[in-house]
Amino acid sequence: MRYLVCVKQTPDTAELPKVNPEEAASGQLSINLVVNPWDEHAIETGLQMAENYGGVTSAITVGGESSIDALRSALAIGCKDATLVQEQAADANSVASLLAAAVTKMGDVNYLLTGQMTVDGNSGSVPVAVARKLGWPVITGVAKIIEASDESITVERVAGQARYTVQVAAPAVVSVIKEIGEPRYPTFINIRKAARVQIPTWTAADLDTETAAALVDMDNYRKPTARDAHVQLFDTAAELVDALLAEKVL
Repeated sequence: MRYLVCVKQTPDTAELPKVNPEEAASGQLSINLVVNPWDEHAIETGLQMAENYGGVTSAITVGGESSIDALRSALAIGCKDATLVQEQAADANSVASLLAAAVTKMGDVNYLLTGQMTVDGNSGSVPVAVARKLGWPVITGVAKIIEASDESITVERVAGQARYTVQVAAPAVVSVIKEIGEPRYPTFINIRKAARVQIPTWTAADLDTETAAALVDMDNYRKPTARDAHVQLFDTAAELVDALLAEKVL
């Protein structure tokens, strides 16, 4: 079986406060870029599935030339191969269209794995959109893989405070959450090997498709208004309660 993991290069969350609106609008960020943290859990899922049920784990991303760094990170963690679909300006709909075309071109993908969302877009719409374009079932909020084969997959899914056991036929799109397992670290040897790998690059033309028109147009980038926060200490619990009542917190 083949498990294809979707990854994305996103800003390091520790450096997100440094991004100014102008950089966000242009897409040219001067801060450190890393593999989207949610996608690290998807990589771990793919590696665990390969170990438990057999097969290989691959990585794919849609982005510019610099996105190859995210793919090299996936290779260093344990993915066997990686593919870049080169498209710089793409919203979730465009990304889903290109991913669906890439999966169709590969032809041997049993499970497409994704993280719950990305730390930059935060929409969580790509797994659902790409499943719709492929005509595959999709399971979101996956916290545990119970069983998987080339015919079906059974998982534990979290929705609010509830947990469900869900089974769907393969091929399928599976979107995982952090509970799926802690991502493993790359080894020094794998980092060295990943740096030498020639990663194939596909364009929309190579996939016999066109980049789908963007459905979302963001034109007003701004930072949230800074809050005027302050700390107040109380001598007694009664004073604290009075203050909370005055602020209509209670």
